[in-house]
Amino acid sequence: MSTAKANLEILPRSVQVALGLALVALAAFPFAGTDFYIQMVTRMMILAIFAMSLDLLQGVTGLVSLGHAAYFGLAGYALAFLMPQNEAASLWLTLPVAVLASGLAALVIGFFVVRTHGIYFIMVTMAFAQMVFYLFFDNKALGGSDGLYINFKPTATVMGLTLFDLDNKNTLYYFTLGAMLLVYAFLRRLLWSPFGRALAGIRVNEHRMRAMGFGTFGYKLTAFTLAGALAGLAGYLWGVQTGYINPELMGFHMSAHAIMMVILGGMGNFAGAIVGAFTFEYVLHVFKDLPQLGSVNLGKHWQLWMGSFIVLLVVFAPRGVLGLAQYLSLRKEKQDE
Repeated sequence: MSTAKANLEILPRSVQVALGLALVALAAFPFAGTDFYIQMVTRMMILAIFAMSLDLLQGVTGLVSLGHAAYFGLAGYALAFLMPQNEAASLWLTLPVAVLASGLAALVIGFFVVRTHGIYFIMVTMAFAQMVFYLFFDNKALGGSDGLYINFKPTATVMGLTLFDLDNKNTLYYFTLGAMLLVYAFLRRLLWSPFGRALAGIRVNEHRMRAMGFGTFGYKLTAFTLAGALAGLAGYLWGVQTGYINPELMGFHMSAHAIMMVILGGMGNFAGAIVGAFTFEYVLHVFKDLPQLGSVNLGKHWQLWMGSFIVLLVVFAPRGVLGLAQYLSLRKEKQDE
C-alpha cells in the first residue's frame, strides 16, 4: 500500500455524486431518525474524524501507527479535567485546550518515533500508546481503570448569550457534522497543497525526497502532530457525547479499529475514511444484533464475523469500498462506450 496506486486521491464523478447525496441524507437525518439512531450516527461521524486523522498518516504519508488512540483518549481526559464538578465549562476554552493537549503529546512522541521506519515505527508508536494507557489505568488520581464522568456538556456562550445547546441531541449532531465537514475540507486542501504533495512523495519514496533537498523529518513530524490534534478533536467530541472517558479509549483495539476503518473505506482519499467509519460501525452493529440460531448465539461471536468480513473485503476489494465503487464506475463507463 505504499505505491501511488494504493491511494484514491481522485474519484469518478458518479462516486462524487453518490457521496454528495449521502451528505444530503446526513443533513436531513435528524428529521426522520429516532434519538437512538441520531446518537448512533453522531458516534459514526466522530469516528469518521478519528479515521481521517489516521488517514493523514497512513494513507497520505505512509506511516502506519498502532498508537493513534492515545491522542483520541487524551483529549477526552482533558475535557474531564477541565470540566468542574458543579457547573459546565466553556466550549471555547475546553475544545482548544483539549485539541492542543493531544497535538502537544503527538509532537513530543512524534519527535522520537518519526526517526524510525517500517516495522520499528509501528512498534514504537504502540509502545508509547501503551505507556500512556497504563499511566491512566494504574493512576487513581487520573481516574484509574474506572475512568471519569463528564457531568456537563460544554456551554457555547458569547457575552452571556447561548449560541447553541450541546445538551440537545440534534444540536450536537449538527455540531459534529459541521466539525466532520470542516476537517474533511481542511485535509482535502492540505492534500493538494505543496505540503501534502511532499507527504505523498515521502510515502512513495522518502530517500528520493531527501535527495531532492526535502527535510523529511520535519514534514513527518508536522503530519504526526496534526494527525494527533485532529484525533484529539474526535476524542473531545466523544467525551461530550458519551459523558464518560476511560483508559480503554487509548487501548490498542481502538487504534486497530481506526486502521480497519481507513482500510475499509480506501486509503488516500479522506472521503474513504468517512465511508470506512460508517461501514465499520454499521456492520459491527449488524453482527452484534445477529439472532440465536439453535444453540449458537451468532451475535455473541461478532468478532468472528467481523474478522471474516475484513478478510473478504481485503481479498476482493483491496482498495476499500471507495476503490470498489471507483472500479465499478469506470467499468460501467467503458461498457457504455
